[in-house]
Amino acid sequence: MTDTPARLLSLLSLLQTPREWPGSELAERLRVSARTIRRDIERLRELGYPVEATLGAEGGYRLVAGAAMPPLLLDDEEAVAIAVGLRAGAGHAIEGVEEASVRALAKLEQVLPSRLRHRVGTLQSATIALTRGDGARVDPRTLTTMASAVAGPERLRFAYRARDGAESRRLVEPYRLVSTGSRWYLVAYDMEREDWRTFRVDRVAEAFATGARFAPRELPMDAEEFVRRGLGAHGSQTYAVEIAFEAGAAELPEWLRAAVVPGGATPALVRFESRDAPEWLAARLALTGLAFTVREPAALRAAAGTLAARLTSAVAPG
Repeated sequence: MTDTPARLLSLLSLLQTPREWPGSELAERLRVSARTIRRDIERLRELGYPVEATLGAEGGYRLVAGAAMPPLLLDDEEAVAIAVGLRAGAGHAIEGVEEASVRALAKLEQVLPSRLRHRVGTLQSATIALTRGDGARVDPRTLTTMASAVAGPERLRFAYRARDGAESRRLVEPYRLVSTGSRWYLVAYDMEREDWRTFRVDRVAEAFATGARFAPRELPMDAEEFVRRGLGAHGSQTYAVEIAFEAGAAELPEWLRAAVVPGGATPALVRFESRDAPEWLAARLALTGLAFTVREPAALRAAAGTLAARLTSAVAPG
């Protein structure tokens, strides 16, 4: 990209995304050298845009809040009005615009000067909006923190209150935010439980990005489908599962080691109760990378067989 003004606008647009950009990635995106990126960063700073740089192997550039607004051609009143409107839309999960609201809000709040952020917060706290459904409300700041962590990607810590009221602290690798039209859910990999989980965002408190980056894991299905199946499992009947692994108990992931039959045979035999959809449980078992045989129930055997057939056909020569 040889047109300097156009390149600067493209660079500024990338930096508005709430994440840290390595110089090499910016250079690749804009098809210029790393030296050109450094010069362009200095030009943006001279124009008043507060671009921070961090050193080291994981270093990069990030646009931080400052005195300058991005080139949206908005005055202060318009910026405040848009931020308040986006907060309302995101916090109440307005169907059809919820994801766009969170993305736009994350970008706008990333660059709002502190004096305008204060005005937005003051106006928001002075207004009351009617809720619908069960009245679950989400703090927009929690949503924007999560959206930024997903975009990073950065590990996320937060306090969580479960359905039964039990409270815990979680460290997760955030994958996607999903809205059902009345509630927000975070799909994430729980580091301590070594498994994928769905979290209701209105039950989250004290969320903050740790700054620790990670290589995103692959969810075995669409995030929307994962949430849908999780919601369908609530209130469903549990079923008994019995699986024989061609591996010792020590080789099993933590969520299966707890279900190993004491004094059982080696290789390991596990028994537990599950509410997971058989298709999802089959995918989780396949992700262990271990050979296994499903003994019970028949529905899980069928789901594992279907998954095996799909994977076999995917690698079969055409």
